[in-house]
Amino acid sequence: MKRPNILFLMADQMSAKALSIHGNAVCRTPHFDALAEGGVVFDSAYCPSPLCAPSRFSMLSGRLPAAIDAFDNAAEFRADIPTLAHYLALLGYRTTLCGKMHFIGPDQLHGYEERLTTDVYPANFAWMANWDRGPRYISSGVTLSSVVEAGPCVRSLQMDYDDEVENAGIQKLYDLARDPGDRPFFLTISFTQPHTPFTPGQAFWDRYREDEIDMPRVPEIPFDKLDELSKGLYFAHGRNLHTVREEHIRNARRGYYAMISCVDDKIGRVLRVLEETGLRDDTIVVFASDHGEMLGERGMWYKHCFFEWSSRVPLIFSHPGSLAPRREARTVSLVDLLPTLLDLADGGEFKGETLDLNGRSMCGLLSGGDPDWPELAIADYLAIGPGVPCRMIRRGRYKLHYIHGHDPLLYDLESDPDERHDLASDPEFADVRRRLERRLKENYDPDDLDRRVRACQRRRFLIAEATGRRPMWNYVARPGDEARYVRNAKVDETKGRSRFPAVDPVPPDKHGMPH
Repeated sequence: MKRPNILFLMADQMSAKALSIHGNAVCRTPHFDALAEGGVVFDSAYCPSPLCAPSRFSMLSGRLPAAIDAFDNAAEFRADIPTLAHYLALLGYRTTLCGKMHFIGPDQLHGYEERLTTDVYPANFAWMANWDRGPRYISSGVTLSSVVEAGPCVRSLQMDYDDEVENAGIQKLYDLARDPGDRPFFLTISFTQPHTPFTPGQAFWDRYREDEIDMPRVPEIPFDKLDELSKGLYFAHGRNLHTVREEHIRNARRGYYAMISCVDDKIGRVLRVLEETGLRDDTIVVFASDHGEMLGERGMWYKHCFFEWSSRVPLIFSHPGSLAPRREARTVSLVDLLPTLLDLADGGEFKGETLDLNGRSMCGLLSGGDPDWPELAIADYLAIGPGVPCRMIRRGRYKLHYIHGHDPLLYDLESDPDERHDLASDPEFADVRRRLERRLKENYDPDDLDRRVRACQRRRFLIAEATGRRPMWNYVARPGDEARYVRNAKVDETKGRSRFPAVDPVPPDKHGMPH
C-alpha cells in the first residue's frame, strides 16, 4: 500500500491570534477557513522558538533549540542532525523544498532531495546576536521602520519571492501528477509573508477599510514596568528611536492583515491545483507558521518573546480520507510535527529505535484520543535583547516565562488570555510556579547554556571577520541567486530599497532611555 503524500505549507511570522479561525474578527482568509473547516485545527500550538531559523531547525529535527545549538538567525544547522526529510527519504519519499527555510551553513538541503528556489535570507554568519555587547547591537539592522513606514505598494521584495515560490510549487505539483511513479512525495512550500515590513500590494490593502482595523487589546506597557526580556527587546527593536503613533499602528495592522490575505490567496491556488490534478485524496495537507508577530500588543512588535501573539502559531492537518474535522484544545508544539508525520507516513521502521526527540506523535490527538497527552510546550529564546537564556513552558492552563537571572512571569491563560496579570510573586500560585520551573529545567542548565551561546558567538564572529563577511552558502537554484533577495546587507534597508514606488525613510526622532 502506497504511503500518503504530504504537502507541508508554511507562512512566516503569522500569529494564530491574527486568524479568523482563532477568533480574529478582522482578517479575511477564506482559504484558511475552508482548510480548517475540513481538517483538524490545533487551538493551542506553540513554536519551539519565537525566531525564524531556530524555530525551523527545531521543527524539522523534533528537538528543542537549546539541544541542537540553534541559538539565533546566524547559528549553523549542523549537518549531522537528522531531520524529518531524512526520515521520510528512508521511507521512500521524494522530498522537495520550495521557499524559505532559513538554513545556516554549508548544508542547504538537510535531507531534501531538491530545492526549487533559493532562500530569501542569508545562509552565512551575517545576523549574529552579541551578548557581550548588549541589546543595542543588532547585526540584522532591525528597527521600527517597518511600523512607521507601513503602507501599500506596487511591488516589494517579499512579493517577488512569494510569487516565485508559488509558481515553482504549483509547477512541481503538476510535474508530480504527470509522473507519479511509485514513491510518495513530501513537498514543502514556504512563503515569506506576512513577515515585516508591512507593505502589501494595493489590491490586498484595499480589501480592508481603515475604520475596521482593530487596535491592540493590551496597551503599551511603561518601560519601568517591563520584564527584563521586554526591556532588552525595547532597544533591540529600536523602540527608543521612533515615536509610534496611532496611525502607524493602524497602518501596520492593516498591512499585516493584507499580507495574510495575500498568502491565503496563494495557498488557495496551491490547494486548487492539488484538487484538479487528482492528488488531494492521497495527500495529507499540513499548514503552520514558524512563529507569530506581536503587532503592537503591549507596545511590542515583531517576535522574540513568549507572549501569545508571538509564540502561538496556527497548525492545521487535513486529509479527507482519514482525518475527521475537529478542534483540538490541548497544547502542542511544532517539535511534535516530526514524530506525527512519521506516524502518518506509517513509519513503523522507526518504532523500535530511539530517535532522540523532544516531541511526540500527535496522531492520537488528531482523532480526539490520547488521554495521557502531557499538555506541554517548551520554547527557547537565545538571540537579541536580554542577552541571557530565556525559556517558556506552557502546561495546561498556565504559562511561565523564564528569564535567567531575573524574575519570571506566570500567567493563567484560561482566566487571563491577554497575559495582563503576572502571578509569579503571588503566594497562592507558588506551587504552580515551582512545578513549572522544575519541569522547565529538566535537562536544561541555563548557566552552561549561557557559556555555550557566548562561546559560539565569539567563534562565529572570528570566522566572519576572517572571511570578510563574504556571502557564503546561499543556495543557487538559478543564476544570480547568490546575490538575490536579502544577503549580507541589513534586512530593513534591503527590503526598503526593493519597495516600489520608493518611500522616504522616516528618520529617528528620539534617542536614549525611554521616559
